[in-house]
Amino acid sequence: MTDSRTSCRFQSFSEPSDPSQVAPRVAALRAALAKQGLDGFIIPRADEHQGEYVPAHMARLAWLTGFTGSAGHAVVLADKAALIVDGRYTIQSAAQTDTSVVTPTKMEETPLDKWVEANLPAGGKLGYDPWLHTVDGVAKLEKAVSAAGGMLVPVTPNPIDALWSDRPAAPTAPVKAHPAAYAGESSADKLARIQQELAKAKVDALVLSDPHALAWTFNIRGGDVEHTPLPLGYAIVPREGRPTVFLAPEKITNEAGDAIGALGEIAPPAALEQQLKALGAAKAKVRLDSATAASALATLIQDAGGTPEAGTDPIALMKARKNEAELAGSRRAHLRDGAAIVRFLSWLAREAPKGGLTEIDAVAALEAERLKTGELRDVSFTTIAGAGPNAALPHYRVTESSNRRIEPGIFLVDSGGQYEDGTTDITRTLVVGEPSAEMRDRYTRVLKGHLAISRAVFPKGTSGAQLDAFARAPLWQAGLDFDHGTGHGVGSYLSVHEGPQRLSKLGTTPLEPGMILSNEPGYYKEGAYGIRIENLIVVEERQIPGAERTMYGFETVTWCPYERALIDLSLLDEGELAWINAYHAQVWSNLAPLVEGEAKAWLEQACLPL
Repeated sequence: MTDSRTSCRFQSFSEPSDPSQVAPRVAALRAALAKQGLDGFIIPRADEHQGEYVPAHMARLAWLTGFTGSAGHAVVLADKAALIVDGRYTIQSAAQTDTSVVTPTKMEETPLDKWVEANLPAGGKLGYDPWLHTVDGVAKLEKAVSAAGGMLVPVTPNPIDALWSDRPAAPTAPVKAHPAAYAGESSADKLARIQQELAKAKVDALVLSDPHALAWTFNIRGGDVEHTPLPLGYAIVPREGRPTVFLAPEKITNEAGDAIGALGEIAPPAALEQQLKALGAAKAKVRLDSATAASALATLIQDAGGTPEAGTDPIALMKARKNEAELAGSRRAHLRDGAAIVRFLSWLAREAPKGGLTEIDAVAALEAERLKTGELRDVSFTTIAGAGPNAALPHYRVTESSNRRIEPGIFLVDSGGQYEDGTTDITRTLVVGEPSAEMRDRYTRVLKGHLAISRAVFPKGTSGAQLDAFARAPLWQAGLDFDHGTGHGVGSYLSVHEGPQRLSKLGTTPLEPGMILSNEPGYYKEGAYGIRIENLIVVEERQIPGAERTMYGFETVTWCPYERALIDLSLLDEGELAWINAYHAQVWSNLAPLVEGEAKAWLEQACLPL
């Protein structure tokens, strides 16, 4: 395995930003804005679909400011500029940009609209790209700009594009058909369900602006962004009749083209504006997804005489409730993935105590084990591998400059794989050498919270917000907590972060059978170590004798032992101990036939009863 440790097929460890480029680029943007009579411009970390990952040619925020995080905005005025990011990126933003030109600003203290309201000069014209902001986002900005006594101005084309001389080309990954055996439902049946929802909502058409919805509806997959098999494009589904899919024809394979063509029309992306104007001219009421639809889409419909209605995309909930084929695929993927993780962990247990391994070595070794399955299509996100204090950064990404040696203490690995039959996401916190009493206490409290979710039974209609405290209670009892949600939804060979279901204080969507979620409480001691334990779980109905209501619980689909050396048995009750032992027995039963040699011997020891 040592030969594979220095490189990865799906991940890079380079530091992509260069702060020295920030000053000349911001100066060039200011000059371009002045020529257009603008006093400022907003640069979001977003593409036209508001995706978690943006293709390289849409990474305007990174090009201008050097900041490569997954969320944020820059605002450039004539005399000042801000880079507004959330707490995850406070340290990263300051390291990646030129702070003499751009001021990193905490979103929690000064959100974008408040910064604009406080800093835009009276009478100032603030530009924005209407393809990169949602309808709701523009409404908030308009309110802030108005309060500042200024004017919000839509600007197309984006002024950065003319300055970005070496801008990458748009992605051209092939669009492929997603096999029926994995999808579990035909596109025709999905479209019939969608059109029923449009009739109920009394709207004439739905614009699919979320590529996840496009991929799910038409049973296609692509490769236009990192780590998620998405084709970037749009579709319009009318209440009656055939839909139109807007994708570059040269990207569509014959098989995918035949499948889409049997149900609807295929048009180039440039035809989208014309069709939206036609809907407007027909006085149509058109549903737009409030989470992903660009403000520009609403303007095109409205200016032509139609009624854009920003609201919930009905596909989101359909996609969240996995069918039996998707669930079977997820279970298969997790067995395959679990065996790869076990091979990795057994290797790590042998090699880490020798003192020669780094975080990058571990990331590359884990990816190599997944590749050995012969089924890996990508990692489902950039692997988080944090040693010591790096483990205390929940969204840590190792680079050549941040790479730490794995030394005695905590080592956290959060990773996942994309397989055609399922998407995985697992976190295990490990220890090299002897843990401190505090580490064992904190790990066991996180484990107790994890088990509380795993064992939860709850009535139909319960939301993730109502369960979130279950995972925190053991930490709260010691005056501790964690600052992220307990769990997110997961797609079926789609995004590893899928809504609307979530285990979080903000998770208001009722949980329903077939939904896949992560279960990942944590604890982070800044500058010292971090702990997170994560399995994927599926909502399922529970038969309880004498129950007066429909009750649900969770099926665990991730298979991998917990870190025995970090468990303080004195903190566990009998029910928790019995659950862990039963889980470990099932891990052994499921994975022992899939591993051999040293990995099998390691697994046997790791799964012994506590």
